Amino acid sequence: MKGLKRDLQTFLSIKIHVTLSDSNLSVFLSTFDQRDLLPAIHNDSSKPMTSTDSASPVIHPREGCGLHEAPMDPLQPEPQLNDNEETELYSVSWNQDSGCFATGTSHGFRIYNCNPFKETFRRDLKTGGFKIIEMLFRCNILALVGTKVNTQYPPNNVIIWDDFQSRCIGEFSFRSEIRAVKLRRDRVVVVLEHKIYVYNFMDLKLLHQIETLANPRGLCCLSHHPNTSVLACPGLQRGQVRVEHFGLNRTTLINAHDSKIACLTLTMDGLLLATASLRGTLIRIFNTMDGTRLQEVRRGVDRADIYNIALSPNVQWLAVSSDKGTVHIFSLRVRGFGDHRSTDSTAATGVLPKYFSSEWSFAQFHFPGITQFITTFGSQNTVIVVGLDGSALLMISNSFLLCLHVRPTISFYRCSFDPVNGGEMVKQEYVRFLKAEAASR
Repeated sequence: MKGLKRDLQTFLSIKIHVTLSDSNLSVFLSTFDQRDLLPAIHNDSSKPMTSTDSASPVIHPREGCGLHEAPMDPLQPEPQLNDNEETELYSVSWNQDSGCFATGTSHGFRIYNCNPFKETFRRDLKTGGFKIIEMLFRCNILALVGTKVNTQYPPNNVIIWDDFQSRCIGEFSFRSEIRAVKLRRDRVVVVLEHKIYVYNFMDLKLLHQIETLANPRGLCCLSHHPNTSVLACPGLQRGQVRVEHFGLNRTTLINAHDSKIACLTLTMDGLLLATASLRGTLIRIFNTMDGTRLQEVRRGVDRADIYNIALSPNVQWLAVSSDKGTVHIFSLRVRGFGDHRSTDSTAATGVLPKYFSSEWSFAQFHFPGITQFITTFGSQNTVIVVGLDGSALLMISNSFLLCLHVRPTISFYRCSFDPVNGGEMVKQEYVRFLKAEAASR
């Protein structure tokens, strides 16, 4: 046992340095050192030590959405900063279960809980802000990508940050700008414009490289069920989605649309995929195992920029937000991998033109004055919307808004819909925040 511990600590004292031949990548992977192991050794001496355990970050789940309050070094806090100082907004993004969302600002980042709505945590820095904040559910691990004005963390580096220890436990450096980062408990996924890198979270070892069509929005989504490991991203052809079932070593290519993919999302288990194209009129749902199209719904007839697609946890409802200022709720008939279409719908598809055979929204809500927003499902037939009032937009990806350097007001809405009769949704809560301008109605 002593020999194993000695060998393990020797292994942990070595930094992993990897160089790949790909022209996009100038990689050094700064991984976990001996200090990362010590809490695991002392807190659970009965657990056998293995090299796999030793390389993993120590994850501390939280009851709420707040992160552990720890000293900020080396991120250099700015204790004098307050809401009266100018704060520019860079991004808004949900966590994996949509119970929280993060905002990247010119001074750092902030974490908000959705139910009840409140700011639960923030980091304010001297070095500059972060344009990408990727949470790992509600735990202490985050992935951070800085801005061009961040003097310590540039936009081509990913920082894996352990807020419990208040330090960086991993870093990825690329030659090109990072478009998105996705986390699950066993994977770190970094999205560049033409390539996606998939790493093992335990030791930051590179597992997969996936080439894509030009992907400036950083489109990519992961399953989050422990029994499935699924990734969806744009393929190499226009309108194509590539689905990787890593556990099954299976790749499915889905020709989802005629035009380029604008938005995509997976169910938690990764077995269903919803997509929209740049036209923004149709949303399609697919079986990710064989690529079968299961359902098609219609947002409208005019071209629209789809901001995000959300699927309810029970896969009964689908929500879509777009630049038309309306959230549409659709009823889904997808329950499994049997017969997903009703007899009437199947018959109509073969007789009526496509415009009439597509299904229209079941419930709607219009948001006046909000220019960009993302939505997700709350509890008890509610949807949650986070929107920007009057800001210019640089990039929108599913469940993620990346903004130009602006000083908008952010709005938080909670709306309910009638699951039987549908129609216009009812506003239950409304809060304006970021500069502490709040109102509830």
